Amino acid sequence: MPATRRSLAFVAALATTAALGMPSVALAAGGESGAARIDLKHGTLDWGVKESFRKYVSGIAFGTITAADGAEQAPENGPFTFTGGTGSYDTGSHAVAATFQGSVRFTSRFHGFDIKLADLKVSTHGTDGTITADITASGKTQDDVALASLNLGGVQPGSGADGAMTFAGIPAKLTAEGAKAFNGMYREGQELDPVSLSVTPATSTGKPAPAPAPDPHPAPAPGPATNPDHERTPDQIPPARHPAERPATKAATAATGEIVDGALDWGVKKSFRDYVTGPIGGGKAETDGGAAASGAGYRFPKGHGTHDATKATLDAGFNGSVRFLAHSGALDLKFGNLKVKVQGSKGTLTADVSAKSRTSGKVTTTDAMPVADLKVPSGALNPAKGVVTLDKVPATLTAAGATAFDNMYKPGQALDPVTLVVSVDKNAQLPSGENDSANGGSGSGSGSGSGTGSGATASGSGSGSGAGEASAVGGSGSPSFSSGTGGGALAATGSSVPSGTLLGTATALVLAGGATVYAARRRTTR
Repeated sequence: MPATRRSLAFVAALATTAALGMPSVALAAGGESGAARIDLKHGTLDWGVKESFRKYVSGIAFGTITAADGAEQAPENGPFTFTGGTGSYDTGSHAVAATFQGSVRFTSRFHGFDIKLADLKVSTHGTDGTITADITASGKTQDDVALASLNLGGVQPGSGADGAMTFAGIPAKLTAEGAKAFNGMYREGQELDPVSLSVTPATSTGKPAPAPAPDPHPAPAPGPATNPDHERTPDQIPPARHPAERPATKAATAATGEIVDGALDWGVKKSFRDYVTGPIGGGKAETDGGAAASGAGYRFPKGHGTHDATKATLDAGFNGSVRFLAHSGALDLKFGNLKVKVQGSKGTLTADVSAKSRTSGKVTTTDAMPVADLKVPSGALNPAKGVVTLDKVPATLTAAGATAFDNMYKPGQALDPVTLVVSVDKNAQLPSGENDSANGGSGSGSGSGSGTGSGATASGSGSGSGAGEASAVGGSGSPSFSSGTGGGALAATGSSVPSGTLLGTATALVLAGGATVYAARRRTTR
């Protein structure tokens, strides 16, 4: 079946569809209200139904097998290819629905059966999927019979030419309804032939949009952003900033309003993390520059900047970066140099963002991109004992931030909340855990990866502990995160991200919000 290259945001879409290898059938999945849907086209479904059945039909049954209406059968009584697949991908729930053209008919006058499968559809929900078909037997037709159940848990996505995503060898089992369609020749739960799927996003812009117009009363501008139309190749991307590259922070006091130290905790978006590290994305998250995985997502240390309680303003920057990689590198998204700017009750989280185009494969970098809008509680910037704390501040995606995700998510959709703690007095004490994160205290990690040392990131199995900034990130074999532990408002707790979430979460993955139900268009006329 034709393999295709796909796009980063569509990696999810295609991934899910491909992973399920099922046409457009009604799918229900937990999703986020208002999530965008991506159209899919040029889909192909490769499936032999059941090899032993094909051999029986053409063998002792003295029957015939006829592929028609756009479907084809491989030589020597091989599997079938159903073409012209179309459907959609829900970016909130990461659910896919796709319908394929073609039919296959099994007949045997000698054994007295005539079974036709047509209008095959694939739907996905988490790591589960279903193949449905219109089945005609003994002259009677039943529409949308759930013929096979799919297991996407161990499926690895692939990419090919022309922007499509491929999923090969998806395990399939016969359903109870499918067993009836074959007149009880096979029992429910028996293995069917594995399924392979390929789908392509119908449209793709591939370039991030310019940043939205600034707020009438913005915090100090973060600096010029890279021209979105100027794409830099990976070789031209400047190296990530590391803690050592930052000028030393001057000794500060509450009077000067300068930030002495601090840390930022942010998970970006849970459904996106689950999608990336799940069975569909088959990827991982890498931290660098002092950032580390934590129970809330990721911790960015060494807070610096300015604060003015009288004017209710905050301009805080943090070291480190997090990079999401999935679909064998087709998805490559990095956030670094995070900053939080607050004026009154409004705030913005900006980051230097690099993202790979799903169409060209080029990486575009944008400095100081406004990624999230923050809703800051009144009085939150008033320090207590020289420490300012913003705890789980609601964050929503900006229009510019949506382009970083290749428009997988719409502007205004909820991101993970933002938590930060900064000291504005040189004599102030940060909660235990913030000092460890920002200044290199002791830490430990266990799980699918561990790391020890300043700014180190490691992957693999095992655990470790020691002084310095430790970061453990699950490798591609076992997508999970683990981190150091400590007390305090931002203390990190070990966390393991389940690999069972499809694209969705993503699959992916994938990195989820409220429940949505997508009813795929069903064929009502024959």
